[in-house]
Formats: sequence, C-alpha cells, structure tokens
Amino acid sequence: MPWLLFLWLFPLLALAHGGGLDASGCHSDRARGDYHCHRQESTNDRASNGAAPAAQTGGRTITSFRQAKQVLRESVYVTPEFQVGFYSNCRFVAQGKKLVPEWASCGYRPRKNANRASRIEWEHVVPAWAIGHQRQCWQRGGRRNCTRNDPLFAMAEADLHNLVPAIGELNGDRSNYRFMEFGSGGGYPSGQYGAVEFRVDFKQRAVEPPRHRRGDIARTYFYMAETYELAISRAQLKLFEVWHRGDPVDPAECERDRRIAAVQGNHNPYVISACR
Repeated sequence: MPWLLFLWLFPLLALAHGGGLDASGCHSDRARGDYHCHRQESTNDRASNGAAPAAQTGGRTITSFRQAKQVLRESVYVTPEFQVGFYSNCRFVAQGKKLVPEWASCGYRPRKNANRASRIEWEHVVPAWAIGHQRQCWQRGGRRNCTRNDPLFAMAEADLHNLVPAIGELNGDRSNYRFMEFGSGGGYPSGQYGAVEFRVDFKQRAVEPPRHRRGDIARTYFYMAETYELAISRAQLKLFEVWHRGDPVDPAECERDRRIAAVQGNHNPYVISACR
C-alpha cells in the first residue's frame, strides 16, 4: 500500500535556523521576517521535478466549502444508515435546513454548550487551520484570505474526504487540536460528553477520538498529506500507522468513499485499496 510522502526533518531544522517549531512544524523566522513550515523532500518529490500536487490534476468538481456541505447532505449522507455523527454515533435527522442529533440514541450529554450541541456541523478531520498554516495566504489574512485567493487551499477546504458530520459542540471543542491517546491517565469512559467516547484535554490542546473512528482519521490524514503536500509530525505519523492497522477499513467506509468519488471525482487510495 502507499506510504506518506512527507515527514519532518527535526534535527536539520534545528540547525538550519533558530526558533522552535509549533504544533504544525512551523515557526516565525526573524531573519527572513516570515512564518513558514518545513517538510522533507521525498524520492517522489525529486522525480516530479516541481510537478503540481495531485489535487491540481484530479479533475475535481467540488470547488467550495459551501458547495461541499450541500453535496454531503444531498449525495453522501443521504440514507439513514449514514446519518450518524462521526465521533458520537448519534443518529441525526433533517429539520428544514438544520441537521439535528438525537442525543438519546448515543447517550450524549452536553459538556457546556447545549445550543451548539443541538446541531450537526461539518467537521474537517484535518483542520482548516492545519492546512492554512502551511501556506502563505494564511499569514496574509487568515482562512478568509486563503479561501478567496489560494485555489489549492479552497480545494482542500472543500475536499469531501476530509469532511464528516459531527455534533457542533464536539466540532467546536476539538478546534484545531491534535489527535492522541491519553494512556493510563485518560481513556474511556470519561463522562465528559456522557456516554460518548470523546475526550478533550484543553491544557494539552489534544483530543482522544473514539476507538471505532481512529483508522478513519488516520487514512484521512494520509490522504490529505499526500494530496495537498501537508506535513505530519513523526509522532503523529507513528500513531496514525498504529490506528490504521488497528481499525481497518470497513464496508461503511468503502461505501462512503464510493459515494464521494461519484460526486467529487476521486477516491481516497488508503481506503479504496482495501475495498472489493
């Protein structure tokens, strides 16, 4: 199966110039007066000799986040068996233009924001923040500037493979935090959101997702990193490889991939390679 193309070169970066890296492997370079990120050049990068990322040559049909949300609702999560929250497994139903989760179906209990928990939102598994902070457009005007002026960012922001339905409170609490396992000091059941297997450590800026979604998350990160030339830290990559093996592709994930490919024009190779 394919492997990720991009890894960090921590020792080399430390020697290259001063300033510690943030959670995305980026930093402010005082000498150059900018903010930028680093990734290792791979064999495929050298062979391509500057070729465009795969995202630019895939014949995509979804071009905006607004369009993506509509397509997801009308073409992907359109049947009852798919109408469940990604993290919570809560069933949800349409009430006009709003998608409403049924808390009782999964034992959900709001942590703090019951109003936001009363709706389904479209969550970026790889946060838009993580995508944007590796591009110059973000430093010049944030997400809005990237959406308007960086076609590759706009395509990544709207990529259906990276979007899942989530209870709004979970989407908000996850923010742009990294995924991890909390070990013996964390784990489940935490009770933070009732019976839902989802835990946020706000001090560490980290999230422990439910066990049944960890492989899905890993394969989404692999796809996004390869498609949009995003960097992933060595620690995250190692964790995702474990999650990928421990939570393999299931029939529902295959069907979701097929539905997305039918409307967006491309598969996630880390999923479809395991589907019959």
